[in-house]
Amino acid sequence: MSTYQWRKSSYSADASNCVNVATADDGIAIRESDEPEAILTTTPAALRAFIRGTKAGRLDHLAATRCP
Repeated sequence: MSTYQWRKSSYSADASNCVNVATADDGIAIRESDEPEAILTTTPAALRAFIRGTKAGRLDHLAATRCP
């Protein structure tokens, strides 16, 4: 596994529950600070599409869905 240089948003201040991002050999690595061992990787294009879709409300229906 690569050694990542993790960054968190300046909006997170001292909060312990935030998302960290880092550049990876194969794209972008993402993890939640509460579970740092669980690392997802994605491409810049896929992450950009996800962020744009979220901002546009295309995932709002998921908030109304309950998990079993």
